[in-house]
Amino acid sequence: MSNIAIFHYKVGGTDGVSLEINKWKKVLERSGHKVFLCAGDLGEAQGTLIPEIYHHTPEAKRLYLNAFSSLSDFPDDASFANALEDLSARIEKEISRFIEEKNITFLMPNNIWSVGANPAAAVALARIMRKYGLPALAHHHDFYFERFDGFTLTCNTAVELADKYLPPHDSRIKHVVINKITQNKLMERKGIASTVVPNVFDFNGKSWGPDDYNKDFLNKIGLTQNDVVILQAVRLVPRKGVELAIDLVCALNRSNRRTKLKKHGLYDRRAFTDKSRIVLVLAGYAQDDLTGRYVDALKEKIRRTGVDALFIEEFIRGSRSFNGNDKKYSLWDSYVFADFVIYSSLWEGWGNQLLEAVYARQPIAIFEYPVYRMDIKDKGFRFIPLGSQVSGKDDLGLVFLDQPVIEKAADRITDYLIDGKMRKEDTEYNYSIGKEYYSYTSLHRYLEGLI
Repeated sequence: MSNIAIFHYKVGGTDGVSLEINKWKKVLERSGHKVFLCAGDLGEAQGTLIPEIYHHTPEAKRLYLNAFSSLSDFPDDASFANALEDLSARIEKEISRFIEEKNITFLMPNNIWSVGANPAAAVALARIMRKYGLPALAHHHDFYFERFDGFTLTCNTAVELADKYLPPHDSRIKHVVINKITQNKLMERKGIASTVVPNVFDFNGKSWGPDDYNKDFLNKIGLTQNDVVILQAVRLVPRKGVELAIDLVCALNRSNRRTKLKKHGLYDRRAFTDKSRIVLVLAGYAQDDLTGRYVDALKEKIRRTGVDALFIEEFIRGSRSFNGNDKKYSLWDSYVFADFVIYSSLWEGWGNQLLEAVYARQPIAIFEYPVYRMDIKDKGFRFIPLGSQVSGKDDLGLVFLDQPVIEKAADRITDYLIDGKMRKEDTEYNYSIGKEYYSYTSLHRYLEGLI
């Protein structure tokens, strides 16, 4: 058995990588390995904190933007290289201390050697691997060349960084990606073979439901039992297509659909009245929207459309916590009180929140992003499709779909909000598909052949 070190910029949060790390840790520990987390932000997790690894420090963000966007903060290539080396050396020193203290025998970087959000961490960890002669399993969730807004390698040092460290070419490393598209790109761009391991979920775990802790959730966020919660649990960044959910909730609130809901009542026998609200609840965090422009555009669209929307990031954490009057709920609690989930991402490496919604037995409307079409759609899930092509962008820079697509989807969502029998049949069917293909048992089989 190995002493495994899992590295990431941050752990213990509600982002997809942090959640997936927690799943891998559980499966690896059940197999007898000792697993140690090491990150620049520990969130709700236990582990070793090395603040310099974090990707949202001013130093790391400056290196990232000057490597992949514009060399604007340094007078020349040499100055950029010196700054990169300085931070790399400091991170290497701290990781060395961690490796020796925990007697680490196996490295498991997550995104450090792929997305490059903190370039210095990539350099430092590669040096550590070679210094101690350690094997590694590199878990790549995203790559710098998949940036939604494109990328430019700005100078010779940036080119060398990408070539030598994102990811490194080394026989000690096995590579894992989370979809076939990325597997093909990695081979084409870098000549590196990899294994596809999809996102998973503990489908044998305890079902989420109301309990003494979360029973006040709706009241806490300002809703009542007769309101309809349309949930988006994703991070608030442009590639998540949150604006499409705004359009759907706007369509759901049209008088013809509200009249239908009032006539039939909701799927669980709750009444729907003139006072009932249909609310878009945004549970994801906006921290990765570095400029704030995307969230500002969403808020302006919400204002223009009159959509009832709640940003509840302040109430949500990776796990429940209570400090005096400051009560925080887990992301899972938001699913318990949802009536429908919209998954409108334009691009995903896989789609963690999609599995969460399936596990929560929630009906789902989905934009058929490329990885969904390539890796997931053929499994036969019963989702409401939003198509696979956007129609354009508005004056706010937000994408939109043809209105007939929105209206058709809104009609089908309304049916799920009314028809309890159809809702139960389809969500239980989706759960069975998820359990068959994306369980911890599946992950265990993958990892047995990699470690």
